Amino acid sequence: MTDLADAVTVRLFGGAGNQLFQYAAGRALADRLSCPLVLDTRYVARSHNRADCFEHFANARFTRDATLPPAKHDGALRYALWRAFGRSPQFYREHGLGYDTRLLDLRRGTYLHGYWQSQRYFGDTATLRRDLAFTTPLDAPNTAMASRIAAAPGATALHVRRGDYLAAGAYAACSPAYYRRAVAEIAACEGALTCFVFSNDPIWAKDNLGLGQDTVIVDLNDESAGHFDMALMAACTHHVIANSTFSWWGTWLAAAPGITVAPKDWFAGPQLKNPDICPPEWLRL
Repeated sequence: MTDLADAVTVRLFGGAGNQLFQYAAGRALADRLSCPLVLDTRYVARSHNRADCFEHFANARFTRDATLPPAKHDGALRYALWRAFGRSPQFYREHGLGYDTRLLDLRRGTYLHGYWQSQRYFGDTATLRRDLAFTTPLDAPNTAMASRIAAAPGATALHVRRGDYLAAGAYAACSPAYYRRAVAEIAACEGALTCFVFSNDPIWAKDNLGLGQDTVIVDLNDESAGHFDMALMAACTHHVIANSTFSWWGTWLAAAPGITVAPKDWFAGPQLKNPDICPPEWLRL
């Protein structure tokens, strides 16, 4: 049983993209402190579509073998007392959405709660890529698609997220004009492309994108099998991502990344901002 006073603990919440950022920040801090990393998976354990994604990343270095502090669903009073009185492990919430330099000063016995959405948290990126190699074998349809991607000239992944992004909120769906311009920018450098489109609204994507390149709508996996989509994105050479951590990781985990295009406006309004969310070498449009 891991003693949380001698470990770094990180809370997982949200979908796979959020969970991978949370792992990456926690793992880097634990490596810096030479201590175990504990994942608190209770906040995703009850979700069918957004469950603990780490069953697909068997190389990730962490443990679940620990007695965790009270969770919100254990009772508001117990949870509030733990937070209010600073009991071990010490709760730490990230400050703002950009890179939080205070993370460098944290000690063992810290419980991390936040999004941690920046490559600047990652530490040794080569080790992180080994940690986050996909280990769940592709099924037959996804294996066939992976072979098609491998054989395609200029294989380019496009992630078109709609669905929840169509409701008023922190995020807005990227426009067809964004995808067309991004594809044109990549084609100007690389020549003819084959665009593999991943979307939670594939019919809309088929009817509205008009990319001017060979286009394949990848309509194989529902949200519960999203890890297969992420693996297929990572198999592509170039990437046009949405303002989504899911496709962020689909490009970052690519074995031989080419050009990555990301939206300049990550959030729907100016009140939210993360200047550190994309690596500086990515093209922002």
